[in-house]
Amino acid sequence: MIEPQPAIQPQTPAVQGTARGRKRRFGGTEAQIRSALKFYKVLAYLTGSMLLLLCAELIARYGFGQYLFAGGSNAVTGQPFGLGFADAEPAGVIGGMNLSVTVLIVHGWMYVVYLISNFRLWSLMRWPFGRLIILALGGVVPLLSFFVEKKFHAEVEAELAANPQAPQRY
Repeated sequence: MIEPQPAIQPQTPAVQGTARGRKRRFGGTEAQIRSALKFYKVLAYLTGSMLLLLCAELIARYGFGQYLFAGGSNAVTGQPFGLGFADAEPAGVIGGMNLSVTVLIVHGWMYVVYLISNFRLWSLMRWPFGRLIILALGGVVPLLSFFVEKKFHAEVEAELAANPQAPQRY
């Protein structure tokens, strides 16, 4: 004999930490996620600081026509030049190191490493693609990296605490 079934099947309660009832899974162990989070945090602060320095350098260059130089000699007087700002056009310092260009290069390469840290954290957390874009914008919008880092750091900690079974892979 066939038992009659109700028209609406009772649903099992959703698993904690997910909206669709699936178990939350991470792309790595808790140690790997915490390592990626620390790597991201350090690079977020370094990249954000370099971006602020870059903005100050660009204001000095395009607003006041000055480059930051170290060493060399003054083009007008011939006196040794220590460290400071000098005219960009015509060249105010001869033979010195242009620290303005150095800031540009260092920030550019640091941003590449920052993107690697973003990708590592994003892939281990298995977040949607939009979060990777937000993480990446932290290195190009002044001051944003500090706020984004704080938000995502708290979010990773909360997800790890809410889903203790998720990072267990082995």
